[in-house]
Amino acid sequence: MSDHRAIARLRVVVIAALAALLGVTTAAAAAVEVRDFRGQTIRLDAPAQRIVALAPHLVENLYSAGLGDRIVGAVSYSDYPPAARAIPEVGGYTNISLEAVVAKNPDLVVAWASGQGGDPATLARFDALGIPVYVDRPRQLTDIARAIRDLGVLGATSATADATAQRFTRRLSALRERYSERAPVRVFYQVWDDPLQTLAGNQLVGQVIRLCGGRNIFADAVSLAPKVGIESVLERDPQAIVASGMGEERPDWLDDWRDWPGLQAVENDHLFFVPPDLIQRATVRVLDGATTLCRQLDSVRRDPH
Repeated sequence: MSDHRAIARLRVVVIAALAALLGVTTAAAAAVEVRDFRGQTIRLDAPAQRIVALAPHLVENLYSAGLGDRIVGAVSYSDYPPAARAIPEVGGYTNISLEAVVAKNPDLVVAWASGQGGDPATLARFDALGIPVYVDRPRQLTDIARAIRDLGVLGATSATADATAQRFTRRLSALRERYSERAPVRVFYQVWDDPLQTLAGNQLVGQVIRLCGGRNIFADAVSLAPKVGIESVLERDPQAIVASGMGEERPDWLDDWRDWPGLQAVENDHLFFVPPDLIQRATVRVLDGATTLCRQLDSVRRDPH
């Protein structure tokens, strides 16, 4: 048995002993188990107490599940809620330091399938070290609620996690009922200006656009984040252009579209902005971004032009 596996087993024994000494109920110290988005069973002999999160959205979801105080390591840009900024970094989601993760002595790692922590090579290394890894792969908006519930099970905070997931699900259903069947609006979602880049229909943003009754003009793109030409945008003639950018401020390059007055979106001044953290992160806040986008697209429908 490797030293790391021995340490992991010793940690479980110590936690169980402390639980007994402190009079913690058997249920609180019992084994917990879920199936992650790979279909892999993640089983912990006791609820997670030291968690490393390898994507910013997973940090948010851990807080939503009532586990924020148990995060001992996170990746860069883990900035919400504000308390998350104080969590020690173990790298970025594409350049994780395995040594830094191991140094945190985690009993659970949560990783994103599209980041380094969720790739097969890194997962194999964690497995060799005896560190359980829950892999998140949100493809539908409902997957956000599922992930929060799963994390609540792994940390024995299901009461908090389930309540959060239920609120999210109710709000999602209300938005879908209100907007998804309204008159379609052609949308160009712009991630960046140079190179000109968008997102395909299978991305989370594509789910939000459909939720609001929008039609992503590049929904059928083969690449998940295709680079496109201005000519392609002009040909598809979106009724709304929605920019994300890199921060909380509306990007200046959104107004570059005014050089193309023949576009319906430009002619009718339907150049919109939604902060990327509110529409591109798979967290409960995505419904804040969705609410903004739905209202923006509704303003397009109401425009007499």
